[in-house]
Amino acid sequence: MKILRLLLGLVVPPLGIVMTVGVGPTLVINILLTLLGWLPGSIHALWVISKHDEMKEIY
Repeated sequence: MKILRLLLGLVVPPLGIVMTVGVGPTLVINILLTLLGWLPGSIHALWVISKHDEMKEIY
């Protein structure tokens, strides 16, 4: 499942965010970054997905 979220975060950044953290401020930030350009949105999505998984492993 993590690989699917990472791939979606790379190709369609907001969809990867929705699958990881749901609807919230992180999604709004990602949509704005994606509207500015695909690359900033993808970088943000990959960062959020990886940090979310790290925090889940810690707790």
